Amino acid sequence: MSGLKIVVLAKQVPDTRNVGKDAMTPEGTVNRAALPAIFNPEDLNALEQALRLKDQNPGSTVSILTMGPGRAADVIREGLYRGADNGYLLSDRAFAGADTLATSYALATAIKKIGTPDLIIGGRQAIDGDTAQVGPQVAEKLGLTQITYAEEILECGNGKIKVKRHIDGGVETVEGPLPIVITVNGSAAPCRPRNAKLVMKYKRAMAPMEMPKEGLPYAEEYAKKEYLTITQWSVADVDGDLTQCGLAGSPTKVKNVENIVFQAKESKSLSASDEDIDGLMKELLANHTIG
Repeated sequence: MSGLKIVVLAKQVPDTRNVGKDAMTPEGTVNRAALPAIFNPEDLNALEQALRLKDQNPGSTVSILTMGPGRAADVIREGLYRGADNGYLLSDRAFAGADTLATSYALATAIKKIGTPDLIIGGRQAIDGDTAQVGPQVAEKLGLTQITYAEEILECGNGKIKVKRHIDGGVETVEGPLPIVITVNGSAAPCRPRNAKLVMKYKRAMAPMEMPKEGLPYAEEYAKKEYLTITQWSVADVDGDLTQCGLAGSPTKVKNVENIVFQAKESKSLSASDEDIDGLMKELLANHTIG
């Protein structure tokens, strides 16, 4: 088939292995500046599926779409190093504090500006929320079919796509029409490593907000090589409604974020009595093992 237009939804997330006392802001949102940032793992699995389709269908393009502060452009650069063609950074103070509803709204408006692609693909969920809601909500807002829990894209052609997905108790193969939204499990193939030539090509790629105000090093390169400037959009650029963005558009509020460390302790034997089971449940709730 002819080339595919693919958009990969990617997120820069805080490394939840390093959650400390400053992990939350007073407003109840994640304090991303206080945590190390990484490429959301399942979004890397999604990127690999997109790149495989690009390899199989000459003329295809893979674009990375992410939302966040200036440093979120790292996600786009990482995608470029692995084979993506370009990227879009949604960055505006008005986007800050977004829950899944506001995030999916912002991503959907950006996709409309890009032009609805043949395939929108992202990870099943982000490790900083574990909700698995953004992909399906984007599909709903764009009026597109969706396939979730994907492990492998088997075929794509003639306006249809065939996907193997993981479900409770096994796997199933499903087919859907293009355009479509697909979310990918962490059990899918891992993403390919960086390509050395692509790292050299895109190592100076930056979004406008990252560029220093007092003169730009290698300025002549940015004038000659448009691909080094990452597209950056604000709420106004994507014709977004401020009441549906960021905190204003987020009905979900986070109460608290904690780092739970499991430590091995002495074992204990319990009977099947109601008293022992009730005591165990109270203990597990008290130390936050559950609940």
